[in-house]
Amino acid sequence: MRKQIIIMAMATVLVVASCARKQEGSSESANIKTFINQTTVEQVTKALLDSLGAEPQFRIERGVKQVAALWRESDGTSADFEKFCKENFVAGDSELESLYKKLERNFEIFRGHFHKMDVLLKEPLQLTGPEIEPVDMMFGSYDASAHLDDDFFNNKIAFLTALNFPFYSLNEKTEKGASWSRKDWAYARMGDRFTSRVPADILLKASQTLTEADAYISDYNIWMGKLQNNEGKQLFPADMKLITHWGLRDELKSNYAGENGLEKQQMIYAVMKHIIGQSIPQQVINKGDYTWNPLSNKIFKDGKEATATPEPDKRYEVLLSNFHALKAVDAYSPNFPTYISRAFEGGMEIPQEDVERLFTEFVSSPQVKEVAAYISSKLGRQLQPFDIWYNGFKSRGGMPEEQLTAITSKKYPDPKALEADLPNILMKLGWEKEKALQITSLIKVDPSRGAGHAWGAEMRNDFARLRTRIGEKGMDYKGYNIAVHEFGHNVEQTVTMNDVDYYMLQGVPNTAFTEAVAFLFQKRDLELLGMPNADPDKDHMMALDNFWSCYEIMGVSLVDMKVWKWMYENPEATPAQLKEAVISAAKEVWNKYYADIMGGKDEPILAIYSHMIDNPLYLSNYPMGHLIEFQIEQQVKGKPLAQEFNRMYTQGRLIPQQWMKNAVGSEISIQPTLNAAAEALKAIQ
Repeated sequence: MRKQIIIMAMATVLVVASCARKQEGSSESANIKTFINQTTVEQVTKALLDSLGAEPQFRIERGVKQVAALWRESDGTSADFEKFCKENFVAGDSELESLYKKLERNFEIFRGHFHKMDVLLKEPLQLTGPEIEPVDMMFGSYDASAHLDDDFFNNKIAFLTALNFPFYSLNEKTEKGASWSRKDWAYARMGDRFTSRVPADILLKASQTLTEADAYISDYNIWMGKLQNNEGKQLFPADMKLITHWGLRDELKSNYAGENGLEKQQMIYAVMKHIIGQSIPQQVINKGDYTWNPLSNKIFKDGKEATATPEPDKRYEVLLSNFHALKAVDAYSPNFPTYISRAFEGGMEIPQEDVERLFTEFVSSPQVKEVAAYISSKLGRQLQPFDIWYNGFKSRGGMPEEQLTAITSKKYPDPKALEADLPNILMKLGWEKEKALQITSLIKVDPSRGAGHAWGAEMRNDFARLRTRIGEKGMDYKGYNIAVHEFGHNVEQTVTMNDVDYYMLQGVPNTAFTEAVAFLFQKRDLELLGMPNADPDKDHMMALDNFWSCYEIMGVSLVDMKVWKWMYENPEATPAQLKEAVISAAKEVWNKYYADIMGGKDEPILAIYSHMIDNPLYLSNYPMGHLIEFQIEQQVKGKPLAQEFNRMYTQGRLIPQQWMKNAVGSEISIQPTLNAAAEALKAIQ
């Protein structure tokens, strides 16, 4: 389910460049000294009001303040500031609309073409091919747009935008947004565009650091055919190579049936714990030269034991580098003074405290014990920690995964075959042929070096990218399942880019909403293979599956949030200290919300997720996506999926709660998922 890291993390970084204005009533003070004093602001404001009258008073007052907060001595004198405001404030409605259209058009040109450069420069890092060389990393981590905002301030385009389009805080958008027109929302999003100045070298450093983190995770594979148990037996196919953590997790899920299933799961779990603790031998990371017993943590070469060298806390060095690169933006973000606030209040547009409260209430709910007891009864044993990935609620039509892989590998022997079939997939989901062809004509399928991801375009009529792993023998079922998920992202990305009425509203409120539609597609993967689920309990099983997925990933997200709070409290920490802090946070959350349910004490497994390392504070979008997806699923039940999708997703980038009210009639809530789980248990027991 992996999303493209740079576009997500850098989008959150750039929230600063679009939303970092001090909110009314905030006690935080800006770290950057302003050049224009308050007396000058008042004089310029009065002069504009005297000239233009009271009608544009709000825009004048806020616009002049916004420009004053951004103006530096290098931009000109106080007199230059006064002249700029007087000459460039646009009062009339038609003139303001004309300015908006010109800005919108040109911002799309810049964003779209810089994005295309980024896609091409990162191909050697993200697509299958020769081993990554230093020169590939140099180009792939280069951000050609890093100086763009600096240029827009230097040529005064940024000031022109900030002067005429007010920035509204999240509270203001919440209070006013319900009564806004589509144009009002577009103007508000234009007002988000320039409200702070982050130096280009800081943005470039963040891009480089995040690209390096992405490359580290993309090449972190385990050669499963080289694993052996204490008896020297190899349990996995000789050619199986799995990326961590996604591939390991999905293989663990697949072994709830079949020969040696429990032993395989326990072995995978041992691998995961070695990765978390950094006791994993370097010799077995993305290499198949040694045989490895993860239970004893011994490696062998030609049947003889060899000396293992543990990975030197690289995992936590990468995480710490991300922290320092993103923390460097804090000084330029008076409105969102930490990356935590930028990720939640700025990027997600839901306060971090609200997200944490929702997750804590969910994992503490009485339904957890009830669903866990049901799973235990189905397995015929007490739960073990790795059963957080139990997937017995998913129906495979009674067909084992090997047979499903035989179908998918034949159907999709290479990326071209998948790309050719995309229109048919959409038509099976309810899209008319013409529209299906229109959407999929803008989606390209590429062979992924990593687990796979979806990467949308940044201008109309450009291509979205579906990156997926397809082996020499074709696409296995795991890869197919992930590809359907990523295709859901691509459809959302393409529709919300090309069918939303204003470019500044293109997209979705936050990434949880694109995860929601991706989950919506993914759960229909068997239907798309021509195997509709005839199980009368399928809706109840889907409800339980959604519930258990939320329970698992909410714990991971709680750990992620704890870790980032710890890093801010300990900014001088070493990788070794961070490792201990991450493991401690994982154990703390486990002991509080999971140990009594799943068994085990001080289990670290909630720290295994790769997105914690390569995509900072992204993880909360998954459980929010599950909650949103479930509410959307209830909304579309019995209705044409394509029609409802179009109605909801062409709203574009409103704030999350307003989007949800328009889409399903209520705000984001855990209650529908909890209620459905309780009802499902009653129905199936």
